Amino acid sequence: MATMPTRRALLAGEVLAAAKRIPAQARAEGRIQITHFVLHKATLRWRDLLFLEVHTDAGIVGLGEGTCHNRVDVVEAAIRWLEPYMKGQDPSGAQFHWNRNYYGLTRWRTGPMLMTALSAVDIALWDIEGKRLGVPVWRLLGGPVHRKFRVYFTHWTNEMKDRSIAGFAAWAAETRAKGWTAVKWAVPRAGTEGERIDQTVAQVEAVRKAAGRGFDICLELFESFSPRAALRLARAVAPYDVFFIEEPIQRENPSAFRELAAQSPVPVATGEGLLSRFEFKQLLDARGAAIIQPDVVKCGGITEIIKIANLAEAYGVEVAPHQCYGPIAHVASLHAMSVVRNLVIHEWEADDEQLYFELTGGRYPRQQGGEVALTEGPGLGLEVDFKEFVRRYPYRPQS
Repeated sequence: MATMPTRRALLAGEVLAAAKRIPAQARAEGRIQITHFVLHKATLRWRDLLFLEVHTDAGIVGLGEGTCHNRVDVVEAAIRWLEPYMKGQDPSGAQFHWNRNYYGLTRWRTGPMLMTALSAVDIALWDIEGKRLGVPVWRLLGGPVHRKFRVYFTHWTNEMKDRSIAGFAAWAAETRAKGWTAVKWAVPRAGTEGERIDQTVAQVEAVRKAAGRGFDICLELFESFSPRAALRLARAVAPYDVFFIEEPIQRENPSAFRELAAQSPVPVATGEGLLSRFEFKQLLDARGAAIIQPDVVKCGGITEIIKIANLAEAYGVEVAPHQCYGPIAHVASLHAMSVVRNLVIHEWEADDEQLYFELTGGRYPRQQGGEVALTEGPGLGLEVDFKEFVRRYPYRPQS
């Protein structure tokens, strides 16, 4: 006896059948259509990078990024699952495609892998539309409000050779001399709770003395403290004018963030692991953070990150987007943030800046005076030499 198809299977089948009918319609109306996806993977230092090319029959190629540490193979599979639903579609109308892909294809639509795949496609569609019309993505978004963005040097201690307190002071002075006005590093992981806090205070004190005022210090706590210990650390570093403490406690608990944020003398930042405006609303309703950190590659792409930022503005909360991936993700985030009024600062992977500049033919923005500027070319304003990228940094899955 044959089994009845589920509602979900019928819905997906209808969407795929409709997608297959699009090519003839598109040709008849003179519209462009998506033909296929091309994916590139590379391993750069501690990151597995995943880049997407969305090809069209007009020769326009949209660039997206689906980097997800230790999980790019899963994201790749999710993007390949989306591909047949996108083939033959007119790529214009990123909002339409976002809603279709998020709500229409399956009821099992959330989770970091699916959202990263959706984000990669969304970014590429915005890039195509900008290239098709000959304008930057920021102009399509109605901007810019910002043409330049204050940035902080993220993973600041990764390449630091001398990790003594004197080493922190010397590296801070050198970093400021290069024009940077803000940095972020991960606090020590080894030792007891008290030892970790004491080490952090010593590092912060050394950096503040060496770099002086006007040089902001951000601390990555990587969800490694209890609410009680996080508050103790915040009080200990507050005299040194720390800009924010990031993810001090586990991100799944908005009520705990509310209690911590209400008592902390240092602004609390979080949000890189939240995947949509619906998840951010829970944090915002709880008053759990002074600064949210949505991630354009994880939260639904350019389309969704702007909605998240606008929602935060209604709560009086600032935005400092999470960003530590490849060149496409960095630039896509800038375009999205160009229209966000409550942007306070942007994360920037300084250690890879020169490499990205080279592999994009000089199109990737570089820090000057603590800021980076918007790209001006059509779409995202980037072209990436993927062949050279993969040659230099072949994919070696990180364990």
